[in-house]
Amino acid sequence: MSQHEPIDLHGAAYKRDPYPLYAEMREKGPVHRVRFPSGVTAWLVTGHAAAQRTLADPRLGKNHALGNDGWRARASIMPEPQHSQLQVHLLHQDAPKHTAMRRLVTDAFAPRRVEALRPRFQEMADALVDAMPTDADSADLVACFAARFPFQVLAEVIGLPPHLAGRFRREWGKVVAPVGPTDPGRPAYEQLLRELQDYIAEVVADRRAAPGDGLLSRLVTARDSGELTPEELDSMIFQLLVAGQEPVTNQITTALVALFRHPEALARLRAEPALLPAAVEELLRLDSAFELTTWRFLAEDAELHGTRVPAGDSVIVSLCAANRDPERFPDPDTLDLDRAQGSHLAFGHGSHFCPGAALARTELQVALGTLLARLPGLRLAVADEELPWISAVLGRGVSALPVSYDAPACPRTRR
Repeated sequence: MSQHEPIDLHGAAYKRDPYPLYAEMREKGPVHRVRFPSGVTAWLVTGHAAAQRTLADPRLGKNHALGNDGWRARASIMPEPQHSQLQVHLLHQDAPKHTAMRRLVTDAFAPRRVEALRPRFQEMADALVDAMPTDADSADLVACFAARFPFQVLAEVIGLPPHLAGRFRREWGKVVAPVGPTDPGRPAYEQLLRELQDYIAEVVADRRAAPGDGLLSRLVTARDSGELTPEELDSMIFQLLVAGQEPVTNQITTALVALFRHPEALARLRAEPALLPAAVEELLRLDSAFELTTWRFLAEDAELHGTRVPAGDSVIVSLCAANRDPERFPDPDTLDLDRAQGSHLAFGHGSHFCPGAALARTELQVALGTLLARLPGLRLAVADEELPWISAVLGRGVSALPVSYDAPACPRTRR
């Protein structure tokens, strides 16, 4: 085990641009001891080849029960009873339980079904742009669009009825951000958790009383038939509502920031919308909203890419560091719309590859295509260094994206 002091992975400068640090770490080797704001330490995997092997390594499990006492003392931050009731979703399961639970959601996010819904997604995107100021010196694209579009899409895809979708509060998504027991914000955090649990209970009761053919109704049926425990049902709904929308919100922002930093690429993409699918893949590679994976654990002490890792220590993969590895992607810090596609890790790899990848790709294509086509002269309204990057441990994005655009900004929705 390395005796070096862990590398801190927090702070405003790191969140604004972690890539110089990742490049330095990659050059020194694939595995590094790091420390997060909560004080928890972990082993971080950085290179593309090492990341891909780690994500498919059968020795590494996701179940929190594999974590050792040292990890549990700082990392099991969500209090009881919520931890037991909301943390047994897909991200924290191993086969065969993971396989069975994943099977329940894959049909809802199948590429063919997602593609059939594209016209509906386009209507939603157009309606949101229609509601934006028609001649803006400064409008926040997060508040006007990026925070709203992914949730509207998610509600449509999973069968969350309008009367419940309208009552979902975006701040409930903050419960995935670690707030330690001694943090002054802990009471507010626990209140958000209780509110979200109450909302999930209401969703379950509603879908049981008025079942439909959507994913939420199918999950409730699976619970009532004994395929899922009550905790697994609540956890899966929790994961859908939080992980199913906030990362797409963040990815819209990282993609737009990248395009603002490369105005020639933005102009080309506006002029050649057929490039959108390839551009989305390159934007996902360049700056992924999933910066780091969640925990993995070894059941026994073992070697990981030449480093001895104790059983129960957390192992995390930096997807962003892997996606900028020059050994896999020449000139990796450049946005290249003509880059040969393939093997970026923005959606993970292996058995935990994001089941909603096809949906996220389609959302990004629709969102970026709509904004570029309908907001002429779209540009940042503040200096790049003033953008407020989120402090989330695992994710990247900005909490606000002030933009300007030229009139006429919003022609009426196409019919």
